[in-house]
Amino acid sequence: MSLARVLLGSGRPVDLSELRMASTYGGPLEGYPCKPFNDRKVDRLLRSAERAFPGTPVHLIPPPREYPDQYAGAFGPVEVLPAVTCVGSFRSEALDPAHDRSRLIVVWFQPSPRVPSGCDAEPSLRDLPWERLAEDEEFQRPALGPVPGARGDGPAR
Repeated sequence: MSLARVLLGSGRPVDLSELRMASTYGGPLEGYPCKPFNDRKVDRLLRSAERAFPGTPVHLIPPPREYPDQYAGAFGPVEVLPAVTCVGSFRSEALDPAHDRSRLIVVWFQPSPRVPSGCDAEPSLRDLPWERLAEDEEFQRPALGPVPGARGDGPAR
């Protein structure tokens, strides 16, 4: 069961099967939000997604960065990322018909904690080049063969 379906700009529907959201600046800040701090935050978020979903491609949608008119400290000007970090596991039809489906983990930032759905998802999310980023996968099918303990000439004893 998917949480939501997002319609990409290409017309491809993708199903959101898992979504992790967090406040971008939820914990205590050591200093103020600036480029070095935000770059580390984005890098940690990417590494965390790669560890959480091993073997699945992970794509970062670069976050928009705002520069409010505030005093620049020792690490440069104040730089603010959108309020919510998101890591979503998406699935769609296979890229190659010989496979079962395609998958992609997407990391993005958005201004509010809402689940993307339909055509109302963030424009950067809807613009994903799925065919270039996603990877096909096949379901694991059980091997066919004799049932252990069965002799084939009647009920197992």
